[in-house]
Amino acid sequence: MAIEFQSVIPILRVFDIAKADEFYLGYLGFKVDWDHRFDDDAPLYRQVSRGGLVLHLSEHHGDGSPGVHVRVAMKGLVAYHGELEAKTYRYMRPGIEEGPALGSREMAVIDPFGNRITFCQDKE
Repeated sequence: MAIEFQSVIPILRVFDIAKADEFYLGYLGFKVDWDHRFDDDAPLYRQVSRGGLVLHLSEHHGDGSPGVHVRVAMKGLVAYHGELEAKTYRYMRPGIEEGPALGSREMAVIDPFGNRITFCQDKE
């Protein structure tokens, strides 16, 4: 059988589910796929997604380090920027900047826990 890598799913540490929901669901437009807790008093482990992008959000100590930086290759960056700009989220107003590759563009957002997601689009 040939070796095939299918995807990477980053685990981002979160500390406040209400703030995480405001940012990931309300602002970025993700949806909750599933939640997991070992019991009612246990930390939450959650999968959120939008299109083909899947992220895991975890309250568990040791799952991810606050302040991680994730780069996401995408298409439709200008449209996504417009969508976010229209929401007037009070804590974030990202712009589109020139990327490191010739003709590439990127937009970075930082969640309430210091995790940075840079959405990147190569030259069209």
